[in-house]
Amino acid sequence: MKKIILALTVIAALAVVSCNSNNSAKDNSTGMNHDSMPMPMKDNTMADDNVKMVATTFATVDPAVSTFMKSMVMDYLAVKNALANGNETDAAAASGKMFDVMKGFDKSLLSADQKKVYDDIEADLKEHAEHISKNKIEHQREHFAMMSKDMYDMVKAFGAGMTLYHDHCPMYNEGSMWLSESKDIKNPYYGDKMMTCGSVEEMMK
Repeated sequence: MKKIILALTVIAALAVVSCNSNNSAKDNSTGMNHDSMPMPMKDNTMADDNVKMVATTFATVDPAVSTFMKSMVMDYLAVKNALANGNETDAAAASGKMFDVMKGFDKSLLSADQKKVYDDIEADLKEHAEHISKNKIEHQREHFAMMSKDMYDMVKAFGAGMTLYHDHCPMYNEGSMWLSESKDIKNPYYGDKMMTCGSVEEMMK
């Protein structure tokens, strides 16, 4: 009798194990199906079709102007990336290069309307570039916030020769923006302290 009871106990235990194993397999299978489903995107990786597109004011510019703008944007992005990485030396070097590029720009390539827009931005942009090239990182970041507004206006007017994202940080100076070549948020105002603080607001080309 004891052997029968023992045998029944073993069979029951095996049945329970088998059931649990099957449920686990089902759960795993279901989990795999869920994993394969697309998940909602966070702000720092928003799909392009969820981001407002900003149109360029001047649809046609001299090719040399386009080359100049792209060069300036690349220097600006180098400043941004250096600040995000907490590297004031690289930020200073890139900003100094940007300042020199602006000094060598031939404004005769601009139409009257284009020149008016450029002249309204140029002096401030040069000032911020010069300050960033000569100061420590906290002061660099203060001027970068203002430089970013100028670069936004410049890119909005003349284009960038590449896709850029207008990002916004609600924390720095009660709200500051920057331009980025990537949808991924890498905050230049806080670096490692709050690298992903911010969201994508617009896309520019």
